[in-house]
Amino acid sequence: MVLRFLIRLLANNEQLVQKLSESYPMRKAAQILVRAAFQSKNLIEEKGLNKMLTPEEFRETMKKVARNFQNQIKQASDEFRQKK
Repeated sequence: MVLRFLIRLLANNEQLVQKLSESYPMRKAAQILVRAAFQSKNLIEEKGLNKMLTPEEFRETMKKVARNFQNQIKQASDEFRQKK
């Protein structure tokens, strides 16, 4: 209950949200998410997976997307450590 109140209070603080949005980790996280979304979309279009999939095909595709996303996060983490 207290945590929810604090999060709501911080989220409604416009100056704090602005400063966080300008920070390097937040920008990098947004870049990673956008890159993963576009790569997933391209992968789906490349493989012709925008048709109806069987549950097994869907599961395999989601595993590939998850692995790709984990690799992107690891890569960004390594870049962040190198910049320090």
